[in-house]
Amino acid sequence: MARAIHLSIENVRTGRGGPFGAVIVKGGEIIAEGVNCVTARNDPTAHAEVIAIREACRKLGAFELIRCEIYTSCEPCPMCLGAIYWARPHHVYFGNTAADAADAGFDDSHIYDEIPKAHSERKIPMTQMMHDEALEGFRTWKKQVNKVPY
Repeated sequence: MARAIHLSIENVRTGRGGPFGAVIVKGGEIIAEGVNCVTARNDPTAHAEVIAIREACRKLGAFELIRCEIYTSCEPCPMCLGAIYWARPHHVYFGNTAADAADAGFDDSHIYDEIPKAHSERKIPMTQMMHDEALEGFRTWKKQVNKVPY
């Protein structure tokens, strides 16, 4: 955790991005690190946890972080939480809370508020279309013999 916190502080001090750092550990050894690079990369998905997950998966040659732990300087946002669940680490440890992040200007509560709303009532309206045609992708997947389930 100390390393994740250090990364978050250094990221701010160097002017590269926001105050977020993440470290992925396997067997007591750091295998990947990440810092917030949203503004440096003009990429809204470049959060510390996502960057660390991508690097760890690349190094491990796997899309799951089995027997890994994630240490992150802050409670994961909704996007990072989703990425963490897809990566399936053993445990997540965090320093700051979502409330601490909101107090610093990084408030994710509006995303949680949007989830239960009907698609058409969201701040960014969402409209389903071509449902029958889109289902063909899932029908093809179900029939695929050599697929890698995840």
